[in-house]
Amino acid sequence: MFRTLWIATVASNVGSWMHDTAATWLMTTLTSSTFMVALMQTAASLPVLFLALPAGALADVVDRRRLLIMTQSWMLAAAALLGLATIAGAMTPDRLLFLTFVLGLGTALNTPAWQATVQDLVPRDEVLDAVSLNGVSTNIARAIGPAIGGLLVSAIGSGAVFLLNAVSFTAMVFVLWRWRRPVVSSPLPAERVLGAMRAGVRYLRFAPAVQGVLIRCGLFVAFASALWALLPVLARYELGLGALGYGVLLGSLGLGAIVGVPLLPPVRARLSTDRLVAAGSLLYAAAMAGLGLLGSVPLLCIALFLGGVAWIGVMPAFNAATQHAAADWVRARMLAVYVLMFMGGLAIGSAVWGAIASHVGVRATLVLAAIGMAITLLAREWWPLAAGEAVDVTPSAHQREPIVVGTLDQDDGPVLVTVEYRIRPEDVDRFVAAMRDVAEFRRRDGAMTWGLYRDTADPTRLVETFVAESWGEHLRQHARATVDDRTLAARARAFHQGGGPPAVSHLIYAAAERAGDDRRAEASALGADDVA
Repeated sequence: MFRTLWIATVASNVGSWMHDTAATWLMTTLTSSTFMVALMQTAASLPVLFLALPAGALADVVDRRRLLIMTQSWMLAAAALLGLATIAGAMTPDRLLFLTFVLGLGTALNTPAWQATVQDLVPRDEVLDAVSLNGVSTNIARAIGPAIGGLLVSAIGSGAVFLLNAVSFTAMVFVLWRWRRPVVSSPLPAERVLGAMRAGVRYLRFAPAVQGVLIRCGLFVAFASALWALLPVLARYELGLGALGYGVLLGSLGLGAIVGVPLLPPVRARLSTDRLVAAGSLLYAAAMAGLGLLGSVPLLCIALFLGGVAWIGVMPAFNAATQHAAADWVRARMLAVYVLMFMGGLAIGSAVWGAIASHVGVRATLVLAAIGMAITLLAREWWPLAAGEAVDVTPSAHQREPIVVGTLDQDDGPVLVTVEYRIRPEDVDRFVAAMRDVAEFRRRDGAMTWGLYRDTADPTRLVETFVAESWGEHLRQHARATVDDRTLAARARAFHQGGGPPAVSHLIYAAAERAGDDRRAEASALGADDVA
């Protein structure tokens, strides 16, 4: 199924790159404004800023197959509308930006679900290879799509190319319709979308390994966006090329990415992920500097080829690092934030670099972006990608189910959980230090508040408390536990000196009949945010 979807993706991506080439070139014929041309990348990327987290939450709580069919159908309709409006002679710069934005809405909803399906299709240890192959599908399309698009724009016009792109989406819809994705049953009800979004934000807040990957990705894309935003301007106004020449330049970038894929395994065997990203970033910076300094089209094609090699080395590494650092239950949401950093960086970066190019020129701007990208490599000292690789997010299912007398509704709560430890006085400081890691994963998995208290009458008695929003959310905490969580908890519990395991109590909010909003308001008074 991965192979079948991959082939369908190649067909769809070829249509998309033909479309992008035609749309960007159409804008250069509608206006001579460098800023407006750069805004094409912004219009395509901006929807992610609005929809990334909702899209990730949807991908985690609904059937991904159905969601993908819906988003592919949306993009089919948007591309068809673009084509019809262009053929009818009704296209203006503002309408082109708007309809590009509408098409981007479908992309924003589609991307987290599509990227999260990788682990539904291949084993965990093959995720990086699968992500790289997905990058190959994009870059095969990038290698031939722009050239075909440029040729077709010259022959039949941009409107017809938009309609061909609409047809290309049908391949994906057909394959997705035939895919029978295994349904994983759970005794717990599915999360609500708003609750899933809150859980995703909470997870990210207390997941430093994921944060580091996303920050590194955002820094890279912010400077890399200069190439994507300014290449059409460079081709048309600096080099005097036509649509076909612009397609050849884009094709050189895609060809480099294709050639780079078989080179990656031996490179990955010799370099850590951090060093691979550093080397790729420097090579990409050199390619951008080459665009700013070289005047020969063949030399520019070589620079873009090297840029494509660098791109396929760096971006799959960021994607795979995100997947390795995120737990399965929240994977699509973290990939959605990854897409947010990627597409948002393209959107904002393209607008910024377009504005700078309007004042200092295209070539000088590309050189500035190259210098900035080289400087961002200093970030590896603060946010190493290896931190995410060291985390084991495999589900562990090690927590015992709570004892319940009577019946509880999933929405009952909040729930106060207490864990009583017996710690020798001389071990208290080390125990408190170990519990800071426990606090982090408790909050990451769903605790609204967390605290650790010492009994004033008995210095050996310490009590951990945390509050979950509802009974159902607390049961989800149990299901979300990972091997890494179990290791951190065991490290802290090793200090416990009682005759048995620490005593755990579950307390449901007494006024359970009150409205949910009132219960959550009361919950803010329970627990403590700091180690006491």
